[in-house]
Amino acid sequence: MADISAFANRLRKNARHWSKWARRNDISCYRLYDRDVPEFPFVIDIYGDQLHLQEVDTGWQIGDDDYITWLATVSAAAAEVLQLPDEAIHLKQRRRQKGLEQYEKAGEQGEEFVVEEGGLKFGINLDQYLDVGLFLDHRNTRAMVRAEAAGKRFLNLFAYTGSFTVYAAHGGATSSVTVDMSNTYQAWTQRNLELNGLAGPQHRLQRADVFRYLEDAETAGERFDLIVMDPPTFSNSSKMQGVLDVQRDHVWLVAQCMTLLAPGGTLYFSNNLRSFELDEYLTEIHRVEEISHLTVPEDYRNKKIHRCWKIRHL
Repeated sequence: MADISAFANRLRKNARHWSKWARRNDISCYRLYDRDVPEFPFVIDIYGDQLHLQEVDTGWQIGDDDYITWLATVSAAAAEVLQLPDEAIHLKQRRRQKGLEQYEKAGEQGEEFVVEEGGLKFGINLDQYLDVGLFLDHRNTRAMVRAEAAGKRFLNLFAYTGSFTVYAAHGGATSSVTVDMSNTYQAWTQRNLELNGLAGPQHRLQRADVFRYLEDAETAGERFDLIVMDPPTFSNSSKMQGVLDVQRDHVWLVAQCMTLLAPGGTLYFSNNLRSFELDEYLTEIHRVEEISHLTVPEDYRNKKIHRCWKIRHL
């Protein structure tokens, strides 16, 4: 078992740097550690006064007793270094997931609490699900959407808990449609809107398979000025008509979005498939600009956490 001091020292160094950075930038939720010491394969995020400690599955084989001791030692070291009580440390194993299984319950009910980002409030649950309610790697992208949302009709696809919708509504979007298959996450979106005093009939929540929604919206002649589409890498959810594979399906998905995009409008398209390649056909028929260098936040040492494109009509 690796000497815990290497982990503790790196975490202490990171905390000194990133806590100062966060205070300067008025940020309360940020990435603190990302497998910086290979022998300690964890990802650590700060959410207000709580710490989300995720083990990354490396395939290492270790006896049950040693494994439990190791996890407890890492958790205790994190609490000591960051001067947090044990109950503020939320330890979670993370196994390789497929599709929307990543959103299934992690086994504990947990409690939802509220954090602030960009002057807005969001409900977070660090225990119940593998993903906690707010993807921090799109902090910058959310700010971009808010900055250009005024007077716009906004569409949020694969919306999860609706953070992009909250930002767009706060930025002055005249209307929005938020599309996700999950009742659980649509209810979460509604709570997030209500937390910020932004709920209303102009912000419609649509429980639907995105593929079906895009077809129906085209038939209905719907138009939007601003669209965000951040699909999962893969999904075989029983709620979908088929199987989503972002590499295979992205040309169709983008094309359908562009039929709904009004002249002068913008589509932000992102995904986190490391091997993803944007089909060159899209660059021939649309104005396509990769903006990943702007959207991946400074606190993410993994600059390949996602890729993001700004797509407009020629």
